[in-house]
Amino acid sequence: MTDTPPDRNALPYRDCVGLAVFNAHGNVFFGHRKSAGDPDQSAAHGSAWQMPQGGIDKGEDPLGAALRELHEETNMTSVSLLAEAPEWIYYDLPDDVLGKAWKGKYRGQRQRWFAFAFTGDESEIDVAEPAGGKHPAEFNAWRWEKLNRAPNLIVPFKRPAYEKVVEAFRDIPQRFTHV
Repeated sequence: MTDTPPDRNALPYRDCVGLAVFNAHGNVFFGHRKSAGDPDQSAAHGSAWQMPQGGIDKGEDPLGAALRELHEETNMTSVSLLAEAPEWIYYDLPDDVLGKAWKGKYRGQRQRWFAFAFTGDESEIDVAEPAGGKHPAEFNAWRWEKLNRAPNLIVPFKRPAYEKVVEAFRDIPQRFTHV
C-alpha cells in the first residue's frame, strides 16, 4: 500500500504571524531552528535560518499573537511596533511534507507580518530558555542580518514569502541612524 498525498487544494492555510525584529543598526533577527520539533522540516529543505513566526491561537488578534510568539521563541519583550505588512503573505509546503507537517491539517501558512524595533539590551535575548524557560526552545542560535539577505537565508519553499516581507519592510533599515 502506498501513501497517497492529500489533495493540496482541499487543505486550508494555517493562520500565523511572522516577525521582522530590527536592531539599532537596521539589521533583522534570525533564529536557527532546532531540527527536532521542526514541523515544516526547514532544516531538511536546505536551511534552518528564519525570522520568528508562529500560529495565531483561536480568538487571538494577530498583533497579540506576534508579541506572544516573539517572547516564546526569543524571550524578547522590549520591542516597539514599526509596521505591519499590507496583506497576508502565503507559502505552500513542499510535496514531501504535505500531509505530515502540522498533523497533515494544512497546505501551508497564511502569515500576517509585523516589523518591530528591538529596544532592549541583547542580554534579554535567550533562545535556549525563551519565555523564562516556560516554553520549549525552537532555536539553538541567533544572529542579526541585513533584511535584503533574508530570501537567501530561508528554505527555498519559503523564499517567495520572504521576498514579499523584504518588499513590505524595505524602507525600515534606513530609518535607523546607526546604519
